[in-house]
Formats: sequence, C-alpha cells, structure tokens
Amino acid sequence: MTFTLDPDYSADPKLQDLIAQLRRYLIEELIPYEQKLGLTPETKVTRAQLEPVWHRSRELGFYGIALPPELGGQGLSTYALCALKEELTAHGSVLSHSVLGDMGGPLRAGSIMQYATPGQLEKYLMPVIRGERACCFSITEPDAGSDVRRMRTTARLDGDEYIIDGGKVFSSAAPFADFAIVVARMDGEDEQYSAFLVDLDAPGVTVRDGEIPMSGQQIEGDIDFVGARIPAANLLGEVGQGLRIGIGRINMNRLLHSPSIIGAARRAWTLSVEYARTRIINGRPLIQFQAIQHKLADMATDLYAARSMVMATAAKVDRGEDVSVEANMCKLFTAEACFRIADEAVQIHGKAGLTQGNEVEQLFRTLRMYRIVTGTSEIHRNAIAKALA
Repeated sequence: MTFTLDPDYSADPKLQDLIAQLRRYLIEELIPYEQKLGLTPETKVTRAQLEPVWHRSRELGFYGIALPPELGGQGLSTYALCALKEELTAHGSVLSHSVLGDMGGPLRAGSIMQYATPGQLEKYLMPVIRGERACCFSITEPDAGSDVRRMRTTARLDGDEYIIDGGKVFSSAAPFADFAIVVARMDGEDEQYSAFLVDLDAPGVTVRDGEIPMSGQQIEGDIDFVGARIPAANLLGEVGQGLRIGIGRINMNRLLHSPSIIGAARRAWTLSVEYARTRIINGRPLIQFQAIQHKLADMATDLYAARSMVMATAAKVDRGEDVSVEANMCKLFTAEACFRIADEAVQIHGKAGLTQGNEVEQLFRTLRMYRIVTGTSEIHRNAIAKALA
C-alpha cells in the first residue's frame, strides 16, 4: 500500500466507500454532536449521551460491523476493521470508541460469542449487538495485571448458583455497562479459572468509579463482589476455560488496539503540520525550518512503519494464520513509535503543547498510556523473545 497520511484504499472499492461514509459521519454528525454537548476526552459521559451514538452507528451499519451476518454484522475482514479503527481516532472524535462498539458494545463482547449458549446469546449478547445493553470485561485485579494467575476473585458452586467473591479494577465501560464478563479462580483450585456473565445490578455486586488515568478519560470502573450469587447457567463456556477466553481476547486486542493508537498519532501529526504552517518565527512559517521538517519526516516514517506492520498482520489473520507473535510485535512497535510521534508533536508546539486543554497535550498523555495498557512493552518483548527462543 502506497503511503499517504490519509490512507487511500482505492484498490478495495468497498473499503474505500466505508471509509468515506465513516468520515462523513464523523465530520457531519458525531463531532458536531459532541461539540453541542460540550464533550471533551475528560468528560464523564453518561449512558444517555452514548445511546444515541450506538443507535445511529447501528443504523449506518458500523456498530458491530465485524460480526458475521447471522449476528447482525457484515463479516468485515480484520484488515478492513483496522482501517476503520485508525480512521476513527484520526479525526479527534471524543466518542469514536462507541461507533464500532469498542466501548461496551459488540466489539467488546464479540470474541466470546463462540462460547455462549443460545440462552446467553438471547439474553445478554444480542441486546448488546442491537445497542440495547452494554457490557464490560473484568479480569484485572490490583495484584493481578500482567500476571493474571495471581487473581484472588473466586467462584464456587452452591446448588444451581455460583457465589463470587473478590474485586476487579480497570474495567473499561463499567460505569455504564449492564453486565460484565468476569474471570474468576475456582474456589479451592490453584490453576482453574472460569468466566461468568454477571449482571451489575445483582445483589452483592457494586460498581465504583475507577481511578482516573493520566489521559483524564473517565471510562473505567472497579467492581466488588461480596457473596454475589449468579445462576449456574451464566457460566460462559466450560469450567476451566476462563483464561482461554480472557487471554485469547487479550491477544487479539493487542492487534486491534494498534490502529487506534496509529490514528491518534496521525491526529498529532496533522495538528503539528497545521501549527507549523501557521506559526510564524522570525518572519517565516515554522514549517520552513529544516529542524521542523526533519521532525515531521521522522513522524511520518514511524506512521508508515506502524501502519504497514499492523495491516500486514491483519491480512494474516484474514488468511487464518496464527499471529500471536506478530500481535505482540504490532502493539510493542506501535505503542513506542506513536509515543515518539506524540513527543515530537509537543516539541513542535512548544509551550502551547504543554498547556492543559491543548489537544496535542492530551494526545501525548493518552499515547503514553499505551506503552503500559493492554500489555506493557516489556511483556510484549518477553512474549516475542519466548516465541523466538
């Protein structure tokens, strides 16, 4: 694919048309909607503000677009999905995470569809696909992040119910979700974990506001379970499949997070070019100085390398090939390269780039997080090295 900052997918007319439709929706509808509500990346959004986005995105065919047609999607390829995800974050939309259903929607739940019973699909997952309910995924605990096997949340069978005790943190979408996919250790078993569908309004379940990350986004929550009873029918998959369900989803997410990171870095690059063209220093636009031109060139080169790696890996997924190593490589390189881009964007903006409320400053904080969230760069290096040893 020839490098352009605004990607050209003319070799694939269907994808090119989808990209054009998405850009139109973002520019003509979603961003004006956000501006009317006064939303910023640090606004604590409400369910009432999100539901119109879910419904409109579904009307346009974007919400859950990657799902198979029998589940209401278009069976979109991973390659095309990555293209859409980059485009979403490249335009600076606050609610871009809700257009495809990343935040509480079909993409959040999509990977677990294969484990769900017909009853679970009908009660929990199909309403998510229709934009009627929202879900979150809860596996991380205060002492069980990269090492998930240290989790202390337990589940034990009591008649026709499971009793869950413990707590989860950093559950994205928890503040407005209806239910959670919870991974817990089976009580009395050191190495047996299972996944459950847990209604967040059930007795014994409490959702608390999570800590606000450095990005300022208030989209995470902590969940406490104190003798929470859930029907045995809410076991997802089989007993002992919890880590397969959870970690399998995480591996794919490492790839699918990458185009969103690239889009945010592309946004930082675009803002830097605009600033350099209009900022006058000693009678000349900043962009005429070679030092600035070299920064922009390095930023564009990192974008090209990251995008090429991600799209090549996405194409491998579509061919049915294993990408467990490549997914770690994509997340590692993308997180590191895109943070470099954000750092240079701040440098180009000077004092303005250090000012709270400046979009580049917020992008810098957001992109710094991705060197840690969804797997630290060190964890990715460990996984890559282990596979190559």
